[in-house]
Amino acid sequence: MSLPSREEHAARRFIWSNGLQGVGDQIVAAKTVLPWLLQAAGAPGFFIALLVPIREAGSMLPQAAFTPWVTSQRSRRRIWVIGSLGQAVAAALIGLAALLLDALPLALTVTLLLAVLAVFRSLCSIASKDVQGRTISKGRRGVITGRSAAVGGAASLVVGLFLEWLGTPVPTWVLAGLIFASAAAWAVAALVFHTIDEPVPEGEPQGLQRGWWADTWGLFTGDREFRRFVVVRSLLLVSALSTAFIVTLSQEVGQGLTGLGAFLIASGLAAVLGGRISGIWSDISSRNVMSWAALAASVVIGGLVAAAAWLPGAVNAWLFPLGFFLVNLAHTAIRVARKTYIVDMAEGDERTRYVGAANTLMGVILLFVGALSGAVAQLGSGAALLFLAAIGLVGVVAARRLPDVSTRR
Repeated sequence: MSLPSREEHAARRFIWSNGLQGVGDQIVAAKTVLPWLLQAAGAPGFFIALLVPIREAGSMLPQAAFTPWVTSQRSRRRIWVIGSLGQAVAAALIGLAALLLDALPLALTVTLLLAVLAVFRSLCSIASKDVQGRTISKGRRGVITGRSAAVGGAASLVVGLFLEWLGTPVPTWVLAGLIFASAAAWAVAALVFHTIDEPVPEGEPQGLQRGWWADTWGLFTGDREFRRFVVVRSLLLVSALSTAFIVTLSQEVGQGLTGLGAFLIASGLAAVLGGRISGIWSDISSRNVMSWAALAASVVIGGLVAAAAWLPGAVNAWLFPLGFFLVNLAHTAIRVARKTYIVDMAEGDERTRYVGAANTLMGVILLFVGALSGAVAQLGSGAALLFLAAIGLVGVVAARRLPDVSTRR
């Protein structure tokens, strides 16, 4: 197979496998479907509050610890397949629990299985960047990542429209059926990813020469460019953490964003539109995409806080859903751009170390910033949003100072 056709072959399979994984991510979602499921089953609110931290931190924190094992493996494709199949099994068991359990037993089971799913997700995250770097040339990686996001977003959009048509309350068996469908999506994704023709380097892999935490901390303290990337990524959490507070603020002003279908439509449409456009732009300058998207998110958030304080309810009735969508759009752009940036900034096992270390550090930072914004939220949702918008504006400036690594050479 010639090099161009080999790359096209890999690109198509990368888009569909990661897109199918995105379908699972959108349905077995700690921010939407799972809280809805637990609340409908009468589960304690404590477990609902745990879902997002477990899903986000659980998929990030283990990655540096996995790095020594990953770098000792010649094929990273196999690791991704293991991660995808593990998520499929965990999702299928969550769907089964939704049909058979209720209240506290369901909450305990879903929480445990979500933690298992998150750990397998971390394997896909760390292996995906390696396979993409080995098979897709610089200058095309953003487009591939963006199209993958768009596939998952399209599925979320279709599911959201279906749930809006179905109306509320959504029956538990429908949610269970969607979760089973997501498990099937992960299983098919594993089959598709397995067909990627991954070039494997010559010789035996060396692995790490020191412990995973020493390597992670050594990268952060000793590698200036890596440290700057982690700091910038931390400052760009504005889009990830603000959506929950937007929903809360809309409820405080009497314009609550209600309906599971509406949430899925907003996030799905943002992924479809933002994924393709930000992917193309990220291949030109992923640094600039991160900066401009953070600026957009911060401005929209500030505008929503001002609208809640000064504009009438009739205006806020359409302004808050629009703002929610725009922040999700900016979040999609930031995600595509930062993934493109870290794949482009290094090669080989150094990329693996960067990905694992960055995500583990981000897991810790996410918990810290989440707790800090939660403390500020005691002053009101508006205060928390202004706090996050201020962090995002600092991130705009910091992102502009990163070296531009994504232009094709």
